[in-house]
Amino acid sequence: MPSQRDTDPGAQLHPLGEVALVPERLAHSNNLLQLIQMRWLAVGGQLLTILIVEFLLDVPLPLVEMVTLLAVLAVFNVASWLRYRLALPVSNGELFAGLLVDVAVLTGQLYYSGGSANPFIYLYLLQVAVGSVLLVPRYTWAMVVVTSLCFVALTQWHHPLALPEAVGPTPSAHYVGGLLACFLINASLLVIFIGRIGRNLRQRDARLADLRQRAAEEEHIVRMGLLASGAAHELGTPLATLSVILGDWARMTPFAAEPELREEIEQMQVQVSRCKAIVTGILQSAGETRGEAPEVTTLHDFLDDLVDNWRQTRPVKVLEFDREHLADVPFISDTALKQMIDNVLDNALEASPQGRVRIIASCQDDTLTLRVQDEGPGFTPEMLQRFGKPYESSKGRTGGGLGLFLSVNVARTLGGRIEAMNRPYGGAEVVITLPLASLMTSE
Repeated sequence: MPSQRDTDPGAQLHPLGEVALVPERLAHSNNLLQLIQMRWLAVGGQLLTILIVEFLLDVPLPLVEMVTLLAVLAVFNVASWLRYRLALPVSNGELFAGLLVDVAVLTGQLYYSGGSANPFIYLYLLQVAVGSVLLVPRYTWAMVVVTSLCFVALTQWHHPLALPEAVGPTPSAHYVGGLLACFLINASLLVIFIGRIGRNLRQRDARLADLRQRAAEEEHIVRMGLLASGAAHELGTPLATLSVILGDWARMTPFAAEPELREEIEQMQVQVSRCKAIVTGILQSAGETRGEAPEVTTLHDFLDDLVDNWRQTRPVKVLEFDREHLADVPFISDTALKQMIDNVLDNALEASPQGRVRIIASCQDDTLTLRVQDEGPGFTPEMLQRFGKPYESSKGRTGGGLGLFLSVNVARTLGGRIEAMNRPYGGAEVVITLPLASLMTSE
């Protein structure tokens, strides 16, 4: 099982900076909690063992000294729990120090109860096993050295334990019983707590993998944003030229006299205007326009304008828009948010052979939910698994799938998410969930 790395925030470089340390710190914090729980079991187990040996087996023990050691361990564990509640980063050195306290108390208990002749001396192996999972190699080997020295010291210095001697060369029943109890304790604690610690490490690795994936996606978005911004600058001039030419054609007598040509020119002008609006939106998202303040509106007006504009600029046959149970609140109109919803609607339209799309808006628990439904064939299991990944498109086009990829990342930036599913009676549904707090005005 892999050991945790000893992280030095000041010496580590990572694409995500300080955020990359969060899984590592969370794993250390969870492992500190596991040590606290295991230490309480150690306190209870040692106290029970002392009482059994003293009062049931009639083996005299220095109760005052041994109970005092347990009290010290209990006080230390309370201090460790208060330390855990502070939610501060936990280092490998701190975990190592906690294990040293456990080893010191165990050594004291063994010193007063027979030293190396006590069968519970093999509990040192449990400390080494826990250290090998929690600590970096240098601390693990330090734990091996410390426990070995304690073992050797107990062979020379200890209070003898007056166990009844068995007849013959075989060990006494008390000694065999102690060995069996020590084995059961070691085995049980290893299975329970090493399993929990291993789960913490696996969760840490999963979080790190997710952060690395986010870093790669965000880097990809930055590159795409630079390319889009450059393309928008380059497209501005030819689009303006086309707009002027189409305006001149619309006023020319040969074109004005032909209704069909005039209608086609008007459609071309609409599409050129749409292209110019898209270019302007790209530049606004990149922060390169006139520095206009964000537009303050209401949620109803924002969605109504978005739906009307989308309906007029797309070849949709039927667009059902339901906001009957939607509360109207102050709202900040955002270009990226509009583009995100447009991308989802565009994908629904392309998937619907009859050109029918439905959008349902609702609010619950301070969360805005938009459900976009289509009447297409739905998502395959592979598409659902890779939903929102770049270049994962069902249309078979090179470079496809970027619209949903950008939409998922915009929703994530706003603190929300986008999920996809298949409807029970055919078609697909994409659910956009956004917290209203990130979309409303401060007033």
